[in-house]
Amino acid sequence: MNVKKFTAATSRDALRKVREALGPDAVILSNRPVDGVVEILALDNDDVASLASPAIEEPQAPSFAAFDNDFDPEPVFTRAPAPAPRAAAAQAKLDPFAGQPYVERRAAPVAEPEVPPTYVNRRAPAPEATVDMAAMTQMMSAAIAQAKESAAVEMSGMMNEIRAMRGLMETQLAELSWNATAQREPQKAAVLRELLAAGFSATLARYLIDKMPVTKDAAEALRWIKTVLARNLTTIANEDDLLNRGGVFALVGPTGVGKTTTTAKLAARCVMRHGPDKLALITTDAYRIGGHEQLRIYGKILGVMVHSVKDEADLRIALKELKNKHTVLIDTIGMSQRDQMVTEQVAMLSESGADVKRLLCLNATSTNETLNEVVRAYQGSGLAGCIMTKLDEAASIGNVLDVVIRQKLNLHYISNGQRVPEDLHLADRAMLIDRAFRNTKNSAAQFGDADLPLMMAAAAADRSLREVHLG
Repeated sequence: MNVKKFTAATSRDALRKVREALGPDAVILSNRPVDGVVEILALDNDDVASLASPAIEEPQAPSFAAFDNDFDPEPVFTRAPAPAPRAAAAQAKLDPFAGQPYVERRAAPVAEPEVPPTYVNRRAPAPEATVDMAAMTQMMSAAIAQAKESAAVEMSGMMNEIRAMRGLMETQLAELSWNATAQREPQKAAVLRELLAAGFSATLARYLIDKMPVTKDAAEALRWIKTVLARNLTTIANEDDLLNRGGVFALVGPTGVGKTTTTAKLAARCVMRHGPDKLALITTDAYRIGGHEQLRIYGKILGVMVHSVKDEADLRIALKELKNKHTVLIDTIGMSQRDQMVTEQVAMLSESGADVKRLLCLNATSTNETLNEVVRAYQGSGLAGCIMTKLDEAASIGNVLDVVIRQKLNLHYISNGQRVPEDLHLADRAMLIDRAFRNTKNSAAQFGDADLPLMMAAAAADRSLREVHLG
């Protein structure tokens, strides 16, 4: 057995000497301080293997590999291997702790040798950092999207400012143009007041004034205006074609416009023409209290059966059962033109499986803007015509005539009372135009000279006017 002793100033230096002399598998027998230095007794692993008894398996002694890491400040307890009988005495002399069951050995951390800085190390370039191309692409895409969004917002703001400037310039130019026209042709200002007082819109009035032929007589100019309005007002010549042709007709419109009463008036005309057996009445008004009962009373008086439906499926079944009837009149639910159910009602009538012709009831007492909303809401795929109601309650009817002319509607009837069926008449164009301009003197006085340029400027910006035939 070849036990070697190693001394050094520190445990780390002593362990390094052991590793250099005996290798990493050397067995540490003792580790103690002696006279200010650290003394380590070590034995080669091959000598221990040759001396160990093969029959007795004991835990291996700590190898140098256990101390290869940094120094562990806590004591490490290991069991030393049992020495061979021959080497027991010698090991007792060399290791005073050999007879004890556990030996406390404190292993000092082995410091790695520091590499001295060289010229090459100081001048060596630093390793380049790797670039995440996916993250870079994502950042670039986000930056481009943000730039596009900012550009779109700025462009939208710029376009709004340009439109505002354009509107302002058009308004000022229209005022200047109207002032020049009024000074040059004062009869146009008089005719314009008449049109506005009758209830016609400024857009239609501006169009007619611009197209009016040159004349110095205001009465002659007003006659030309009435002729053009009557020519563009579409009405049915007689009701023979309507009543004799028959079909399915649905009266639609806002609440309170008079659909149920008008339905009863049309039903009375059909009964007088063809008899009660050729007519059928259908109501979809299951929500309004008394709506269904009101039509049932009219049907009982006329001797006509009234059918009630709730949805599209019921309407399909009812129309299929009544296909042998000459005329079928449908009284629909009244709802506001801004109600989303209007679209559903139009779809229900259009997809009922029959050719349902929709007749829109227009309240003569409503304003021009309200009537335009009603027409746009109930237009759908197209209206077969319209019926003017509450003519007896309207102070002026130019507003409803203006909508009928501009929207190119076919005016069938006018209703001027509650009597059934007396207060339902065919639309007479000449009578309606003359009625519109009747008693407008007091109303025309409310439009001053300073108001006309502003109204004409606003009318110039309105480009919603459809084609009007001048003749």
